[in-house]
Amino acid sequence: MAEKNDSLFSKKNLQLVTGPLGKNNPITVQTLGICSALAITVKVEPAIVMSISVTIVVAFANLLASLIRKSIPDRIRIIVQLVIIATLVIIVDQILKAYAYGVSKQLSVFVGLIITNCILMGRLEAFALGNKPWPSFLDGIGNGLGYGIILVMVALIRELLGAGAITLPGIGEIKLIPESFYEFGYANNGLMILPPMALITLGIVIWVQKARNKEIIEHK
Repeated sequence: MAEKNDSLFSKKNLQLVTGPLGKNNPITVQTLGICSALAITVKVEPAIVMSISVTIVVAFANLLASLIRKSIPDRIRIIVQLVIIATLVIIVDQILKAYAYGVSKQLSVFVGLIITNCILMGRLEAFALGNKPWPSFLDGIGNGLGYGIILVMVALIRELLGAGAITLPGIGEIKLIPESFYEFGYANNGLMILPPMALITLGIVIWVQKARNKEIIEHK
């Protein structure tokens, strides 16, 4: 049993989860999933829900693709991948509509557009079709979490500076800027909730990460 645990949670396997959180982040390094990162980061709540949704879909899509990888004819592998992804996205979308309808409406078409998210197709092509199920599952978890970290980070900056509060699933709005600040003349920056600021904020996040990790630039 000890050997099995060591194998399942070996350093190499854990690197599949931790790598995308930093130096191999799918958004800031691989530049995948940029569209949704720009579109749904006005508030923290939808960003968290989208992050969880993408993580679930990419993890189980990787797992399923890996399980059947040896029986997929090469000429139809893209079609098979799309069927797997579309099925998982539909399931996630229906669950959101049933249990988190308000957030589902905020996310609008972007839940359905997970199907076209480059992270999913990229991980299936680059990893799941050439590796065993467990590492593929971990790779999906890692890339989903790496995607989610950037989404939530951008949303946190934009909502905090734009509204003076953040919204969390199941909790609602939490005021973080003290009223005393407003009494001294502080004002929320409405520019932060406009679409151009999503691109600017994400650009700053990418710049900071690459400035702190010079090897990312060298690798690129």
